[in-house]
Amino acid sequence: MRIIKDTHIDFMGKSRLSGFFSLFLIVAGLVSLTINNGPKLGIDFKGGTMIAVNYSEPVDIETVRSALSQVSLEGQTFDFSKAEIKHFGDESNVAVRIGTLENEPENFSQKIVGFMKTIFPNNIPKNANDFILSIEKVGPKVGAELSGDALMAIFSALALILIYISIRFEFTFAVGAIAALAHDILITLGFFSILNYEITLAVIAAFLMIVGYSLNDTIVIFDRIRENLKLNKRAHYEDVINQSINESLSRTIITSLTTFFVVMILFLFGGEVIHNLAFALIIGIIVGTYSSIFVASPIVIKMHNRKED
Repeated sequence: MRIIKDTHIDFMGKSRLSGFFSLFLIVAGLVSLTINNGPKLGIDFKGGTMIAVNYSEPVDIETVRSALSQVSLEGQTFDFSKAEIKHFGDESNVAVRIGTLENEPENFSQKIVGFMKTIFPNNIPKNANDFILSIEKVGPKVGAELSGDALMAIFSALALILIYISIRFEFTFAVGAIAALAHDILITLGFFSILNYEITLAVIAAFLMIVGYSLNDTIVIFDRIRENLKLNKRAHYEDVINQSINESLSRTIITSLTTFFVVMILFLFGGEVIHNLAFALIIGIIVGTYSSIFVASPIVIKMHNRKED
């Protein structure tokens, strides 16, 4: 099914404008990352403790934050007011993420749970087991290993993609595809930094999914370019690419919209647990569709022109 037929849009004629737009988004993200000293890493990577509790009634998150500014444990006083403290699901559920402490008391998680009970003593469920929803703990060494593994996964994926496209098409196309993927990851990472969203293992999984999604769209366009180059050997290279993108446009829009609607539903109704993952996919789908047309293809043209010169 084609919802758009016989288009003749000069996509490559708009490549300069799109280039400035991409550069603006990337620079804005890099500036934010510099100001924030890198991305905001979750306890999966920097180590720490995540505690989720359930009160019987909705509670004020600022009251929780104020109470956690002075927590006395084993003769030590801690200020956890700057930790990540938020509602999830509804306002009766509270999650607290605390980074790794140098002199962390024994049974730290259970003591924090005990302190959380004292904040709203009249809102504790009758069944004490219903109060604790989850407790997660990651040591700093494990977090560092996970960070290294996550970076290795992304770079390995990019390297294998470079080899695959070089074999299936040619090296020029491979460079265009890798540039588009790097573009997608940088912009998505920049949005996370600007909005102060946390990078977790689930988000890294979303980044890899973005790589796969964007690559799939790029390869469809590249495949059409290759076919049209064989059929129109005398045609101008830029005209062939414009023709190929226009012929793939209907398929690109249908695929992108279908995936976008599903991910948007997950973002709106999926709950706090997958909120960041869904957000990363939303940005990735939009930027991935854009980059397949306005990043990968213009780079292929520029490298082709250099080779011809």
